[in-house]
Amino acid sequence: MSSEPHDIPHPLSHRVPDLGALELLLAVARHGSLGRAAREVGITQPAASSRIRSMERQLGVALVDRSPRGSRLTDAGVLVTDWARRIVEAAEAFDAGVQALRGRRDSRLRVAASMTIAEYLLPGWLIALRAGRPDTAVSLQAGNSAAVAERLLSGEADLGFVEGLAIPEGLDGAVVAHDRLIVVAAPSHPWARRREPLDPAELAATPLILREHGSGTRQVLDAALAAHGGLAQPLLELASTTAVKAAAVSGAGPAVLSELAIAEELASRRLAAIPVAGVLLRRDLRAVWPTGHRPTGPARDLLSLTRARG
Repeated sequence: MSSEPHDIPHPLSHRVPDLGALELLLAVARHGSLGRAAREVGITQPAASSRIRSMERQLGVALVDRSPRGSRLTDAGVLVTDWARRIVEAAEAFDAGVQALRGRRDSRLRVAASMTIAEYLLPGWLIALRAGRPDTAVSLQAGNSAAVAERLLSGEADLGFVEGLAIPEGLDGAVVAHDRLIVVAAPSHPWARRREPLDPAELAATPLILREHGSGTRQVLDAALAAHGGLAQPLLELASTTAVKAAAVSGAGPAVLSELAIAEELASRRLAAIPVAGVLLRRDLRAVWPTGHRPTGPARDLLSLTRARG
């Protein structure tokens, strides 16, 4: 059954003035003077007079009688002013409601980040954010890059950070920092005493302590060594950078870790960096968000901080 004509919503008439014009008319009603009304709304008297005339042409009725003694509403102007007051009050209520929604949104920030960024970069960024937004409650969920994408797409996070080779499907992003992966081993490992860099094929054929599938580190390593036979079966497969690092320090075997994560261990010589020739182990670190939904509020502020410091 087709809809009746009265069921079809109609657009607002082109004869409905804008809010600024209605506010000016209300000011004229309050003051009985076009000049004082103009000062109240922050425009010149000629501009106010021009706006009133434009509104009268738009509505097709005279609204204000002007005389040396001041400006007086016509009978039609009194009616229009009464209607205008309701419209302006409704607009003010709408604006207050939107501000309340914005305040509620801005009172929290949900961040999802892959492990290396969560552990080594985000703490500094969040401290800087807190200086500018002390009332924003921030929650941080750490996981691999695939988990970050899932949280963003399901609406469980407002902004994410990933370490993989590309932006996950369904997301937009921006590079905020760069990172390098380094092959490391305990000083007791034979590789720590090598004089020549590792060959990529040897690295690929050696069982390593690795992050799980879905992590940005694993994605970069898989791609870099695909042309050299691909990664061997892992010696250990662990779910966090900290666990991989601890296993490598203990002497369990060599690992591949972010340069950000091992600075302290290299400086204290608990781990040794093993040079590798002929393979590029670099990656971009990205902020990500759902496609078409650019960050706003505290998420936008955090994004600005990361890009400024990246």
